[in-house]
Amino acid sequence: MRIGKDLVAAAATPVVLGILADGESYGYAILQRIAELSGGELEWSDGMLYPLLHRLERLGHVHSEWRQSSAGRPRKHYRLSPQGAEMLAEQRRQWSIVGGVLDQVWPGGPDDRQPRIALGLA
Repeated sequence: MRIGKDLVAAAATPVVLGILADGESYGYAILQRIAELSGGELEWSDGMLYPLLHRLERLGHVHSEWRQSSAGRPRKHYRLSPQGAEMLAEQRRQWSIVGGVLDQVWPGGPDDRQPRIALGLA
């Protein structure tokens, strides 16, 4: 299944902040974690992740530091700032409301309810 760009974009900030809440990380590892958490359904590109990380850094939600890796190449490591932790808490509250609404609109889960129009119930 392909997840729509609008939904991916809407979830991008809380996903990255949530990953960084577990501990600092670098770009490639964040991409791998997103793929792992989504069972491979979300595959972000560098072109999506790095502009988001730069924006979060500019806003003060993450801090970064260049470090030498065991592979020899320096990597930029990102960590959640206190302001980023506050933003993550706010994002969680907002997504909880959205999730609650969706649970009410889709009470039995993703496969339990057919669209009303398709059933002639609209």
